[in-house]
Amino acid sequence: MKHIKIAAGLAHVNYGRIADIVKEVSDAGVDYIHSDAADMHDLQNMKLMGGHQIIAGIRPETECPIECHIYTESMDRMFIEQIAEAGAQMLIIPAEHFIGAQLAYIINWCREMDLKVGLTLGCYTPLCFVEESIYDIDRLHIVTHGVDETDGKDNWGWRKSVVDLVKRARVMIDEKNPDCELAIDGGLRADNMDLLIEQNPDVIVLSSAIFKDENGPAAGVRKCREAIDAAAEKYNL
Repeated sequence: MKHIKIAAGLAHVNYGRIADIVKEVSDAGVDYIHSDAADMHDLQNMKLMGGHQIIAGIRPETECPIECHIYTESMDRMFIEQIAEAGAQMLIIPAEHFIGAQLAYIINWCREMDLKVGLTLGCYTPLCFVEESIYDIDRLHIVTHGVDETDGKDNWGWRKSVVDLVKRARVMIDEKNPDCELAIDGGLRADNMDLLIEQNPDVIVLSSAIFKDENGPAAGVRKCREAIDAAAEKYNL
C-alpha cells in the first residue's frame, strides 16, 4: 500500500506553543512540517506568518523536512537564502504569480541552495499554468478549498471542481515528471478526504484537522493517518 505523506500545516497552530506542538506532531508521525506564510497582498488572514524566523525556531524541534509555503506577489534571492539558512528543505510559491523568466531564476536559486521547489495552484487557478514548468519542479501543490461549507476561519470545505483537477494533475505528473510530488491542501479532514485520495495524491496538507482536534494534535495526526491509509487500501494505491 502506498504511503501518502502528511504535511502538518501551521496555519492553525497556536504560535505561542509552536515549538512543543511541532515536536508533538513530529513524534506522532507526520512526514513534513508545512510553514504557511503570506505577504500583505495574498491570503490576508495569514500575512507575515511563517517565514525564516519561524523556521529557524522550529528547526531544532523536528527531524522532519520543513517546507515554506508562501503566498506572495514577489520573491527575491534574499528570502530564499534566509529560509535555506534557517533549515527549510522546500519553497512553495503560487503559480499564478510566478511564470516566465522570474520563475527560472527562482528555480535556479533554489537549486544552488539545495532547496526543492513547489508551485501552488490556488483557488480556481487552471492546470495550464504549470504545463511548461512541471518538468522542473519538485511538487505540484493544489489548494483544494473553495467557497462552500466554510466559515472562512478554521473550517473549510473543498470546491466541486477539485476532484477533476487533481485527477488531471496526476496524469500530467505521471506523463511529464514522475518524480514530482502531487499535494492537496485546504479543507481536508479525516471525514472528507476519500474522493480526493482516490485520485492518488502523494502529500496531504492538514492543519485544522490536526491542530484543532478536540483531543490534541497527536490524536489529530493519528485520526487522519488512519483515514488516509484506509482510503489508500480501499483504492488499491
